[in-house]
Amino acid sequence: MTGSETDLLQVTDLQVHFPIKHGLVFDRTVGHVRAVDGVDLSVARGRTYGLVGESGCGKSTLGRAILRLEEPTGGSVIFDGTDVRQLKPEPLRQLRRRMQMVFQDPLSSLDPRQSVESVLVEPLSVHGLSPQDKEQYGKDSAKSHLAKASAMLEVVGMPRSALSRYPHEFSGGQRQRIGIARAIVLNPDLVIADEPVSALDVSVQAQVINLLEELQDLLGLTYLVIAHDLAVVRHISDSVGVMYLGRLVEEAPSDDLYARPLHPYTIALMSAIPIPDPVVEDRRERILLRGDLPSPANPPAGCRFHTRCPYRQPTRCDTEVPELREIPGLAEGRRVACHWAEEIARGTVTVADPRLVVEPTA
Repeated sequence: MTGSETDLLQVTDLQVHFPIKHGLVFDRTVGHVRAVDGVDLSVARGRTYGLVGESGCGKSTLGRAILRLEEPTGGSVIFDGTDVRQLKPEPLRQLRRRMQMVFQDPLSSLDPRQSVESVLVEPLSVHGLSPQDKEQYGKDSAKSHLAKASAMLEVVGMPRSALSRYPHEFSGGQRQRIGIARAIVLNPDLVIADEPVSALDVSVQAQVINLLEELQDLLGLTYLVIAHDLAVVRHISDSVGVMYLGRLVEEAPSDDLYARPLHPYTIALMSAIPIPDPVVEDRRERILLRGDLPSPANPPAGCRFHTRCPYRQPTRCDTEVPELREIPGLAEGRRVACHWAEEIARGTVTVADPRLVVEPTA
């Protein structure tokens, strides 16, 4: 994959393999869990990249590896021209001011012993205010930090009185707003949001998603949003990547992916989204996924999806690894890792196992 000058983040062949230890003192490595196994993606400055896939596919590990909260095993992470993997601890600490994360569970990601003021002021104390902030808030560090924390609360729709309270005193949506305020208080360029609304009620999810979009417009943020809810990703993302068993299997502009998925796994995910209209729901064709997600410690040979794929052709799919490639005649930026992507696009592919296809009832 070749990056663009407009890309803020470029990930190339990223790998995160966790050793499997065995023995009385766990001193012998007997294998590796390939949580992330050769992912290429790029995120344009000021845009939102959505990353989807079922639980256990490696998407959260990928997000943490980009920030080096998990150490990558191989590959490169280029952030604004800097190879994050090559940085020593101090340069990495300085760069992390520009790369922040919003975590999935707002309760466990906030220290219950810290007040909201402490939660927001601590990053400022560690990294210091930017020159622009010093000019705006003054030279007194304590007062400047407090003023900045108050301003961030206001930006995310929380009152100043929240500064003296503790995480357990807030609802889930309010806690996630505090987590978002903590992430943006340092004026970062990139925010990685790992399942930012999955722990929230549906009505609150919409509020938080709208807040993220407003902050992007206000602050010029670049997002990598990790989620399993396809509706959330469609609403917020400019482009979407679909992960399966540690690898990216499809990537496309958001509208194109949802209008015309081409990888069998993406097609199955899309067909699982319920449609409110019962007439339309009964008339559409659905793809059933057979079996469980294979173990990332022992992934299948060839195409990793072939053990569950309705289009599987044993001779090729079982032995040959499909390349994540652009399909001629389709939108720019559309890549698919399937041997039969062209046939799927033309509608000429043959279903190898009809039991996995639910025909329309009318």
